[in-house]
Amino acid sequence: MNYGEIKKIDIANGEGVRVTLFVSGCRIHCPGCFNTCTWNFDYGKTFTEETEAEIMEALGMDFISGLTVLGGEPFEPENQEVLAPFLERVREKFPDKSIWCYSGYLYDKDIQPENGLKHTEYTDRMLNCIDTLVDGPFILAERDISLQFRGSRNQRILNLKALRSK
Repeated sequence: MNYGEIKKIDIANGEGVRVTLFVSGCRIHCPGCFNTCTWNFDYGKTFTEETEAEIMEALGMDFISGLTVLGGEPFEPENQEVLAPFLERVREKFPDKSIWCYSGYLYDKDIQPENGLKHTEYTDRMLNCIDTLVDGPFILAERDISLQFRGSRNQRILNLKALRSK
């Protein structure tokens, strides 16, 4: 898996101050996407053990609330294979920090095992680590800059942690 950028201090992509990983690779290609360079799976740098160590070190800062993963598209199958074990290690090392994920795919339509186009052997492992999922494609006609943590009105902020505890 490649990634386009790591932000070690980010306040735009989830609650609190976060470390943010922008993965590469997306097949959705939303018109008006703010990050079209990450559509290409080969964009950026290879995610390595050193990359993971860099993120873990940044997450260790007391003022960091958690990790956010976006892209590109984290739920592309190629990315899930790398992200699932990485997110498990983040969850194990930082159980009190939240994990947010952004996906252009819909949780109940594309990601769930019953009918999910993007459900793989790694999906449930990822979902078990993610506290908050912002789902849905960016729709330019529904763009709303007043929304917190979303780009368009169709996108949802789902509390997966609460769903798991039901």
